Amino acid sequence: MIIDGVEMRGVTLDDAVGLAGVLERNRAYMAPFEPYRPEEFYSEAGQQARIRGLLEERDGGRMLPFVLVEAAGGTPVGTINLGSIAHGPFRSGGVGYWVDQKWTGKGLATAALEEVCRIARDEVGLHRVEAGTLVDNVASQRVLAKVGFEEYGLAPRYLHINGAWRDHRLFQRLLHDNPPPR
Repeated sequence: MIIDGVEMRGVTLDDAVGLAGVLERNRAYMAPFEPYRPEEFYSEAGQQARIRGLLEERDGGRMLPFVLVEAAGGTPVGTINLGSIAHGPFRSGGVGYWVDQKWTGKGLATAALEEVCRIARDEVGLHRVEAGTLVDNVASQRVLAKVGFEEYGLAPRYLHINGAWRDHRLFQRLLHDNPPPR
């Protein structure tokens, strides 16, 4: 899939170097929205370990990890993951994403999120996708609203972000009302 010169595809171990670089470049920009990350996280080895974990979750049917890369050179510019995939009567998953600061405001996160919702509905058969944002993360809330997510609650002290337990606004998008397969 191409979005304004960016392709969304499944993450591979080959993405470790590029992801380490873009995460290091965006470290200060993303700090207000991120949990504490050890120095190793920003290295090739740290990203290889992270990707191995994502791929194990994928192989277990619990996650679909994607990377957003420049179509021309393959340089990563963000990620989007559909995780916590549950089947049975729940048929739900949670989504998380980030985009390189130089790519924000171009509709990339919105297009990637729309595609992940399509995959969740059409390929995985999920009924709903949920997301949470820091209360003051208005940019991410706008992305969610553009893709049809609705706010359904507030989770006090939900995640430990940037050195403190932070409240989160909770959102969901219902994808269809078909019954689960029997």
